[in-house]
Amino acid sequence: MDALDTRSPGAKLRAIMNAPGIMIAPGVYDGFSLKLVEQMGYKTAAITGAGLSESNLGWADVGIMGYTENLRACSALAAVSSIPLAADGDTGYGNAMNVYFTVQGFERAGLACLMIEDQVWPKRCGHMEGKQVISAEEGVEKIIAASEARKDKDFVIKARTDSTAIYGVGEAIRRLNLYAEAGADLLFADALLSAEDIGTVARNVIKPLTVNMGFGIRQRPTTPLLSTRQLEDLGVKAVSFPRMLTAAAIQGMKNALAALGQSIEEGIVVDRPDLLVSFGEINQLMGAEKIKALEQAFVGKR
Repeated sequence: MDALDTRSPGAKLRAIMNAPGIMIAPGVYDGFSLKLVEQMGYKTAAITGAGLSESNLGWADVGIMGYTENLRACSALAAVSSIPLAADGDTGYGNAMNVYFTVQGFERAGLACLMIEDQVWPKRCGHMEGKQVISAEEGVEKIIAASEARKDKDFVIKARTDSTAIYGVGEAIRRLNLYAEAGADLLFADALLSAEDIGTVARNVIKPLTVNMGFGIRQRPTTPLLSTRQLEDLGVKAVSFPRMLTAAAIQGMKNALAALGQSIEEGIVVDRPDLLVSFGEINQLMGAEKIKALEQAFVGKR
């Protein structure tokens, strides 16, 4: 985003949503992933709750990470981001009253969008078995609270339902439309099983639909892998790739550690620049030049 752009994060995200074409949001989870997404020219990104739990806590996305840990990590990313970011608010960490304060916390931290889902707490990653959902009525209460909580009416409320795996596509559509009427701006039915299901939901909901793609996962994901063009043709407005960069990072670290293991085992130096970015590239990516300029401007000037 332009440095002179004074619009709120929510307004910036809405402009991207309202532009022609499908909105693409890679999933980010730390400073490296965010800065790479910015550098590659993406206009927005989604902070992956699973990625935060796994990278910060070392545990799977099964509700171990709480509100404070999630907010702290998302706030740090929003503070250094030049693009609007969406965050994963899980279930809102309680009932509708908790959702109210959860939304205000993430909006105050500089996020552009917050997703609230209708799972029972502790939640599970959307592609895990054993999910349970709250009643549609309680889900509506949460979205009403989320909508009322925002100070900036451009702040985007994303409503997610996990009811497909339990009650089917028809119930997912019913819930999403109830959530849209309650104030949600963007809708998400997790773990749809086919392209036909995706198209059916997109045609029958009253607000824009977003989907997640599991690009980068070798095992067959629950939702079929489709191109962004295919998704747009099906009527999908936005797509996120929440697991792509975490999976890529783990594979990259495995490759480097294997090379280190070879070096140790054979007692030789294994030079593998193909596995590593340079020290200079890391510094460039992480803003070392700006820090140097600030030092020259402020340090030792008295």
